[in-house]
Amino acid sequence: MHYLPGPEQTRRMTTEELRAGFLVPALFQPGAATLRFVELDRVVLGGIVPAGDGIGLVAPPEMAAEFFLERREVGILNVGGAGRVTADGTVYTMANRDGLYLGRGTREVVFHSDDPATPARFYLVSYPAHASFPAAHVPQSEADLTELGTPEQANQRRLRKYFHPGGVPTAQLVMGVTELQAGSVWNTMPAHTHARRTEVYLYFDVPADAVVFHMMGEPTETRHLVMRDGDVALSPGWSIHSGCGTRNYTFCWAMGGENQVFSDMQGVAMGDLR
Repeated sequence: MHYLPGPEQTRRMTTEELRAGFLVPALFQPGAATLRFVELDRVVLGGIVPAGDGIGLVAPPEMAAEFFLERREVGILNVGGAGRVTADGTVYTMANRDGLYLGRGTREVVFHSDDPATPARFYLVSYPAHASFPAAHVPQSEADLTELGTPEQANQRRLRKYFHPGGVPTAQLVMGVTELQAGSVWNTMPAHTHARRTEVYLYFDVPADAVVFHMMGEPTETRHLVMRDGDVALSPGWSIHSGCGTRNYTFCWAMGGENQVFSDMQGVAMGDLR
């Protein structure tokens, strides 16, 4: 289990301590399934990169479960080449940026790449589920699209909700993708916190010569993490979560917790940031 520091401890941490506490690197390993258990609302983060044979989603011993989704739900986003997911015998074709929701009780899940030379990269976000909901495949073109920001504020972006109330019903997962447009570099600024939820950010499609500065910490004690392609930032309810890149970039956001109300956030005035 990955435990996070509290706000008081975070104020005194070094760069490496901040990275160890709030950054999850190296999720995507060729030919492997990598899972990370995090105390943020008991989220499990995963990266699965099939390179030949299919890779099954297996419950590790610490889950004390017969199968991975015995008591959980999962949101899946393909951030790599074309692939497919087989869930209890149903095959879902997964193009780049397609999403797939699988509910509690799905017993057998297997991941495949169509071409091992350009493998699929499946990103998983799983939370405990109190109820079961049907599986749903959401191509990028069918996600709920909102245009945000302006060129003048360097924050023009497209926000797509994949799994959310009013769309694909889930027990607690809310998940989507935000894509910064060319020339824009800021996301989620003015910043906010979520007192009743926690959030995780996967930055992807970040070129090797670019980075994103992920802003975090209490609004009056801000810190930052330097993020690269495939890195995940962990955001407790007391922390802002914003970013500024050396160029435009894309990230997958996912939330779990007490409610699913997207607008339930505590805004931070620009004048209050420190």
